[in-house]
Amino acid sequence: MARKKNPAGHYQVPPHIVRAQQLAAERRPWKPRPLIPRRRQLLGVLGASLACAGLALVFWLPSRSLVQELRGSGVTVAAEVTAVDNKPKYVKVEFLQGEESGTEEKLWDYAGMLPDVHPGDTLLVTYDPDDPHRGLPHAWVVDPPANLPAYGTSAIAVFFFAGAVVGTLRRRRLLRTDLSRS
Repeated sequence: MARKKNPAGHYQVPPHIVRAQQLAAERRPWKPRPLIPRRRQLLGVLGASLACAGLALVFWLPSRSLVQELRGSGVTVAAEVTAVDNKPKYVKVEFLQGEESGTEEKLWDYAGMLPDVHPGDTLLVTYDPDDPHRGLPHAWVVDPPANLPAYGTSAIAVFFFAGAVVGTLRRRRLLRTDLSRS
């Protein structure tokens, strides 16, 4: 016996599917509503994003401005490393050339980093002639190393900002659907 075919466009939903849809419609009002993100939570996440962005600027601007100043008006001389703290918290160098010859100064850190050198090593140092304490290895003035703290806090700021945007959109969608149900 051949199966009876319905003409195209006259599809009938099977009875067990109709019953399942009716049960789902009856149970829908009892389903717990999703939690709506509160305004203060969203403002807190946005505030954390702004705080991280500010912290990234605090990490980035001093190092960047020092490099720019040394590129513009810095003096490059040979220097010998005289002392290195084991942490390292400082690197002391003695200038071997120029007006500051024989002067011992600590090198400035770049993004919390100091060069990996040992006492007795010789390196080129670019320093500010008005303030010889503000000096960096010449290689770092030409091509500064990656500023990992600034990059990390920037990534965290973007993450928090994206969370605030997603939370705001979710809040709007949930509030809109709640109003349409009422």
